[in-house]
Amino acid sequence: MVPSDPEHGVSTAPHRKIIHIDMDAFYASVEQRDNPGLRGKPVAVGGSAERGVVAAASYEARKFGVRSAMASVTAKRQCPDLIFVKPRFEIYKAISRQIREIFAEHTPIIEPLSLDEAYLDVTENLQGIPLARDVALRIREKIKAETGLNASAGISYNKFLAKLASDHRKPNGQYVISPEMGPAFVEALPVGKFHGIGPATAAKFNAFGIWTGLDIRNQSLTFLQENFGKSGTYYYWISRGIDERPVRANRIRKSVGAENTFSTDLSSFDALIGELRPLVDKVWRHCETIGNRGRTVTLKIKFADFEIITRSRSVSSQVAHRDDLERLATGLLEAEMPLPKQVRLLGVSLSSLQGMNDTEPQLDFGI
Repeated sequence: MVPSDPEHGVSTAPHRKIIHIDMDAFYASVEQRDNPGLRGKPVAVGGSAERGVVAAASYEARKFGVRSAMASVTAKRQCPDLIFVKPRFEIYKAISRQIREIFAEHTPIIEPLSLDEAYLDVTENLQGIPLARDVALRIREKIKAETGLNASAGISYNKFLAKLASDHRKPNGQYVISPEMGPAFVEALPVGKFHGIGPATAAKFNAFGIWTGLDIRNQSLTFLQENFGKSGTYYYWISRGIDERPVRANRIRKSVGAENTFSTDLSSFDALIGELRPLVDKVWRHCETIGNRGRTVTLKIKFADFEIITRSRSVSSQVAHRDDLERLATGLLEAEMPLPKQVRLLGVSLSSLQGMNDTEPQLDFGI
């Protein structure tokens, strides 16, 4: 329940001091730091000119529209001079640990989102610095001094606005959204810029004639709940600049997954495998980003009549390679062939997650 004054739509909870730290083009910046020949040039980490996807892009590459999760072929087409670099996740993890040690000098309340991004609650910070913006400045200065990398920071009274604020002055900047600024900042924001609202949800909002935060705020809670389910309540409050989610220290992600609904129902094994591989790619990118591996692979199948089945397999060792994940997911699908009905959706997830340091080099595929 959000502590609020329902008549005026304002929070009555005490204001917190939340910082969102986001490293600037983290993987690409590490590669440019370590290889002077890459500095000032468009760099894509991951993929290759022929296949795969971009895991991260330097700011020089972003000027050409290259972005993470883009197909490498598309990225190369948009930026012919793009340089592809193989990712070095052990290096990124080591730097991430170094950065988190800097965070811990200021607060124990740290919620990592990935190797390069975290929320910090500095309402009561360990160094007794009165202003959160000064805490953020010190953190960014020390990250630069110790790693040679730039970080951006957003400072606000809740997580939603802190995340928005960190994007507002990128790269290598910081921005404060005060309690007085919050509602006005949100009302001018396009719905597609709201953290947590993807392209499909933004299109749904637009179909209702809802384009900005103010448009969302003008909707009733009942309308938003009826059309957007449980997320409707969240949208109702964030459109008012209200987000009472706490910064959760030691947050553990249990699983990562991806799914896709097809434009046309499918039934052949080859067609389904063609749709399965991009899902495996996406799940594996998540695993690389959060630095975890898992032991249980689950395949989700939704048929044309909306019946859903799931099939899982656990292995004795963590899934250490992307091809192992594809092999397991493919095996689960193959075991269901021939399928009794056409398929409208496939999903793949990896669970029983643990840190990558525990990964064993080989998998036991024995029954």
